[in-house]
Amino acid sequence: MSFEIHVSGHVKAVVDQTLPGLVDALVASGITAGDADLWGPDAAPEAARRLGWVEAVSVSRPLVPEIVALRGELAARGVTRVVLAGMGGSSLAPEVIAQTAGVPLVVLDATAPGQVLAAIDGDSESGGLAQTLLVVSSKSGSTVETDAARRAFEAAFGDLGIDPAERIVVVTDPGSPLEVSARAAGYRVFTADPTVGGRFSALTAFGLVPAGLAGADIAELLDEAEATLLEVAIDDPRNPALVLAAAIAGATADAPRRDKLGLITDGTHIVGLPDWIEQLVAESTGKNGTGILPVVLLPVSPEADQTPADLQLVRFVDDAVHFQILEQHPDEILLSGSLGAQLIVWEYATAIAGRMLGINPFDQPDVESAKQAARGLLEHRPAATAPAFVADGVEVRASDAALVASGTLAGVLDALWARIPGDGYVAVQAYVDRIAVPQLAGIRELVAADSGRPTTFGWGPRFLHSTGQYHKGGPANGVFLQILGADDVDLEIPGLPFTFGQLVAAQAAGDAAVLTAHGRPVVTLTLTDPQAGVLALFEAAQ
Repeated sequence: MSFEIHVSGHVKAVVDQTLPGLVDALVASGITAGDADLWGPDAAPEAARRLGWVEAVSVSRPLVPEIVALRGELAARGVTRVVLAGMGGSSLAPEVIAQTAGVPLVVLDATAPGQVLAAIDGDSESGGLAQTLLVVSSKSGSTVETDAARRAFEAAFGDLGIDPAERIVVVTDPGSPLEVSARAAGYRVFTADPTVGGRFSALTAFGLVPAGLAGADIAELLDEAEATLLEVAIDDPRNPALVLAAAIAGATADAPRRDKLGLITDGTHIVGLPDWIEQLVAESTGKNGTGILPVVLLPVSPEADQTPADLQLVRFVDDAVHFQILEQHPDEILLSGSLGAQLIVWEYATAIAGRMLGINPFDQPDVESAKQAARGLLEHRPAATAPAFVADGVEVRASDAALVASGTLAGVLDALWARIPGDGYVAVQAYVDRIAVPQLAGIRELVAADSGRPTTFGWGPRFLHSTGQYHKGGPANGVFLQILGADDVDLEIPGLPFTFGQLVAAQAAGDAAVLTAHGRPVVTLTLTDPQAGVLALFEAAQ
């Protein structure tokens, strides 16, 4: 088999009781046949135009020679560095495909000015702008971050005397505003199947074009996925997608559902898969007050050492059947398989889990609210709110005064942790230049240990297109720690009345406002000196 799943203990008991109902209901074959009624009458209209991903392998095959040929043409012209401007489903899948293949792909899913400048300038190892191709990837064609990046690169290419039409490739849905403008500008355009939602688009042009142009073997990826299609399409208790869905969304009278999913890579050859799963599962299930919250972990993370009762661990290994950790952690879900197989199985399992939870896995009703709030701030530009206090170069703001009453960073964090319900979680949201301060990601481990609860970490605004839906539409049991960086530089966005610095600030403030309106506690820490501020934050979180 191209995919292996092994469950035992508590998980096996849940699967054994849940699986027969899924088999009898013909769920797997129904998805394969495009049955939009599987998720109920309210979801049927959306599902009817969002099931194209089940045919993505065959639909995408003709793209492969076209992408390979274009890569050869570009290499012959000395264009060897690929930058991808995209958000959510337009960036996460090609990122894991490229990382697993070991090929360089610069993913620009940020609006921090320093990070945008780094993507434009390049470096001595990967090459500079003169060797760069920009892939602009947006399903709707109107994603603000992607549009801003395109404008910045067009100006930069022009400054070098390079025709942008020779260096920009566009991936979008047919008929989108981006397709219209790109064709008018003479850009190479790849259109994707419009019946595939963004987070299910890994095996469409959105995943294959950027990764293939970067050098990944996308034909092999499709072969891996195709080898798994029969397994996931049949109504059989051995169907790995049915087993996985039962394991992550099932419940019994004696075993309530664990609504958080700890994702651990432990020896697998696949790089970065949990980040893709995080969006797929969180955005698909986090709505109507329910959902499954993925938490990306290390093998040594606090949650892996002392696992909360509401967290289900999933461990990605190279051989699930023989992985010895099974004897030590009998309640874990062990998964192994090729990348193509993982993509297919998780897409099926997530759709099935949505049915089990009684929600529509194909919409994202709460994502737009943060975008609207950010647009409003960019239009009206209100004066910045004064911090409650400043400590060690860190400005402290919060959704209510009680959170900052201590007057110390450590006290503020303790006050925020005190707001976590017994079944709650912490979301750390870092709107900073992650190229400049990559060490900030380590705060997740400290927060998880200090708070004693499952903790997610997301770079902003990237996470808004991933877990942002869950934060507003899922269970109201999260507390939120925003971390902002004060950039030394800013960058204009050609043709727009705001800068990248103003955009990222508005995105952070807009999301905080929406979370506060939903009754979520929010603490915002602005690092006036990011390098020194990270150290102060680490000390406070210990």
